[in-house]
Amino acid sequence: MNATSPEGGSTPGRVVLLTTSHRVAPGLLSWPAWQALREADRVLCADGAHPQLPYLREAGIEVAETSPTAEELLTACAGGRTVVVVATGEGEPALTDGLARLAGSGRVSMPDLELLPASYDLPGARLLDLVQVMDRIRAECPWSSQQTHKGLAKYGIEEAYELVEAIEDGDRDELREELGDVLLQVVFHARIAEEDEEAPFSVDDVAGTIVTKLIHRHPHVFGDATAATPEEVKEHWLRTKAVEKRRESVTDGIPLHQPGLALAAKLASRVRSAHLDVPLPTSEGLGYDLLALAARAEAEGVDPEAALRAAARTYRDAIRAAEGLGE
Repeated sequence: MNATSPEGGSTPGRVVLLTTSHRVAPGLLSWPAWQALREADRVLCADGAHPQLPYLREAGIEVAETSPTAEELLTACAGGRTVVVVATGEGEPALTDGLARLAGSGRVSMPDLELLPASYDLPGARLLDLVQVMDRIRAECPWSSQQTHKGLAKYGIEEAYELVEAIEDGDRDELREELGDVLLQVVFHARIAEEDEEAPFSVDDVAGTIVTKLIHRHPHVFGDATAATPEEVKEHWLRTKAVEKRRESVTDGIPLHQPGLALAAKLASRVRSAHLDVPLPTSEGLGYDLLALAARAEAEGVDPEAALRAAARTYRDAIRAAEGLGE
């Protein structure tokens, strides 16, 4: 016995499952999507509050708010008709499962089935989700709603160190998680800044500022300048930064509260990049010995903080071994 459509139609028709991204403004659909919508015999959507519906109706497309079963959808397609289903955020799993079940039965002629992405997430689109989640947490969480920039400062430092640890351990899963924790600090601080009555700014302002800075400091990428080596890039970066910040000294802008070895290495790096001849202090004392070691490490391209952490880990392992704990 030949397979037939539910109503005996000779041509089973076509079903288009139209998917959209909530991270793209409603109405901004691809041209194939608009073509499919305009040419369809019926357009269905189970969600009456779907953000696309007002824009589809404004464009003159009639949308029926209904949630058909797989059998009902085949009936709607019978006779060669085309039905477009505007998918909800869940992707219509019940409908697609039902269609798969009918297709596997072999008892009916299936319509042509097409999955048509009408809008795509651009790289970085999930950041919009993070901003939305942060908005809600800031408004509804008893702890998060009371936080300030100063109160969160210590967490920024902790998360930065945990990120460094993940990098040095080579743990990819941990690296991804810690990058997220650092990103959270940025979005959290930007969300708090929106509430400042005197000088508010948002995460978009933060992103806009760094984009402008990156473009300005990379004329060899976005302009006509050339840079053949990393050293030339670094020199241009420092010169541009000095002009932007109106700095008088190469030491301006170096945070003096960072760890001592990192501070010493940073000072030595600025001196070397500026081609200054500044001898190290020769006073006696452990601090001056450490300063000399940090400067030596920087000159050799070694991060003294990382080197000391690696040595400290080795020492930690030796301690655990002496305690009989092993790795």
